[in-house]
Amino acid sequence: MTPATQQHILPTSAAPSLVQLWSLCGEKKTGLIFGKMVQKKNLFEELKHQLKNGSMTNRLVIINICVFLCIHLLFAIGKINGANSIEQLVPKIFTLDATLMGSLFKPWGFLTSIFSHFGLMHIIYNLIFLYFAGNLFERYFNARMLLIIYLFGGLAGGLSEVLSATFFFPDDFHVVLGASGSIMAIFAALAFYSPNTKVYLFGVLPIRLFILALFFFAKDLIGIGDTSDNTAHFAHLGGALFGVLAMQNLHTPKNILTKLNRVLLSIQSEVKKFSSPKVNEKKVKTDEEYNYEKKTKQDKTDRILDKISKSGYDSLTKEEKDFLFNQSKNA
Repeated sequence: MTPATQQHILPTSAAPSLVQLWSLCGEKKTGLIFGKMVQKKNLFEELKHQLKNGSMTNRLVIINICVFLCIHLLFAIGKINGANSIEQLVPKIFTLDATLMGSLFKPWGFLTSIFSHFGLMHIIYNLIFLYFAGNLFERYFNARMLLIIYLFGGLAGGLSEVLSATFFFPDDFHVVLGASGSIMAIFAALAFYSPNTKVYLFGVLPIRLFILALFFFAKDLIGIGDTSDNTAHFAHLGGALFGVLAMQNLHTPKNILTKLNRVLLSIQSEVKKFSSPKVNEKKVKTDEEYNYEKKTKQDKTDRILDKISKSGYDSLTKEEKDFLFNQSKNA
């Protein structure tokens, strides 16, 4: 997460195959590969498939790219139409004000900023890092845990940047955006959980996770107070701290991810109650409830019959007549 460009990268690359390039042409095609008929999806079908069935890492990468394109589409519309209001609106929606009052008036920035990037190199660096850190995380944990640590790691990073800027650097007004805080949370969690796992920089240079994590930690620690690099170092450190805390008391009710998952599940349940159509479902009565209700109705019926025997049917009220009629139907 950074006000501008940030240099976190886990460099490695994989050139797309001819089959992958062919599949982006916009047509469905069927080819014979190793004796099997394979249907190739166009770009939009593949994106739809990944968002629905792909790994959580792929989904997060796609969402970040879509937000990036949306931001620059709005910028382009604003420039073409000469509408400065649109260009001014974009930062208000997609960035987080690094001041306490600013963030209180724009609370959505805590969420939108962790999916937003303005610079091309910024998003490329972050998404390369996210792709490899996220896929490695999903080898050890499930997709839901990755989503939780991405969201709340990013929120922790944003809160850290807001508090540090408010109390330590009140004269340095800036806005924050980028997935770096979330990515640092994922990476720190990995480094704490499996410190001796080796990753290969540039595909050839082996290095253990904890060494790489220490390097990033030192880099952000040294960078504190240096506003010239346009990097939100406190956001990185806050995200990393959340990642470490997320690995404490793992697989126990005390674990922070377990608690947050319960909160999200309860929110999901409430949302479903309001969004799904209500179905009239009869509550199954217990034996005690059934017997009590039956006795109550029988006592009322006996009182009405006694009233009829003493004063005649015409002495009954409308409510008593209706009750007696309904009881006779259910008998």
